[in-house]
Amino acid sequence: MGEFDNKDREEVYSKKVRAGKRTYFFDVKSTRSNDYYITITESKKRMEDGVFVKHKIFLYKEDFEKFMEGLTDTVEYIKSNQEVIERRYEDYNGAAPSSPDIDFEI
Repeated sequence: MGEFDNKDREEVYSKKVRAGKRTYFFDVKSTRSNDYYITITESKKRMEDGVFVKHKIFLYKEDFEKFMEGLTDTVEYIKSNQEVIERRYEDYNGAAPSSPDIDFEI
């Protein structure tokens, strides 16, 4: 097995979500022992020089429940304290995305 076999095995699943000026990538990856984990990457184009800046977090399966609980509680807090304007980004800049994405802007 060459080094490319490990690289191919590492990425298991990927979901791209376009949200206005940002793109989010939700990737399922595999460790050498075949344990899955998630990387969440935010990619945003810097206006001053056009460079894409990426921020990434790693989410391990033993933390899924607590992470989801914290995220859900935080989103619900905002929804109950401020109006949340949901956008359908197929209308954004007049271009339709290639796949249906679920997006909301706070």
